Amino acid sequence: MSLEAIKAAIPHREPFLLIDEIVEQSEQRIVCRKTFSGDEFWYRGHYPDFPITPGVLLCEAAMQAGAVLLSRHLSDEPGLVPVATRANNVQFKKMVLPGDTIQLEVELTERLAQAFFLKARITVGGKLATRFDFACTLTKSEAN
Repeated sequence: MSLEAIKAAIPHREPFLLIDEIVEQSEQRIVCRKTFSGDEFWYRGHYPDFPITPGVLLCEAAMQAGAVLLSRHLSDEPGLVPVATRANNVQFKKMVLPGDTIQLEVELTERLAQAFFLKARITVGGKLATRFDFACTLTKSEAN
């Protein structure tokens, strides 16, 4: 999926768009990639002498991938956007450094009316960096 298609699916934009490409997508699962160049603004302060990607941004990247996945389920519900409401069982296993490419795997595990429950797994170099469960609910977009 092209960057333009990603932008059509979710409202995120640079410098806070944390997905570069969609590698694979089905109704229940999405696989995305993001390469961190090292020029991103957060590396100047997190930590200047040993820059690492903040864990919360890894979670955000996975939630953005989840939003792209959910956009397929929302085509018949215009004006609604998924908003994160919960993150559970967050585990950080490996640091992500400038220059690293992460792979984001997000799976929709359950839908209850306007609530979606998902599992995320983030790897770097084939090794687990982060995993967690999260939930989103549909909210009316202020733009609509």
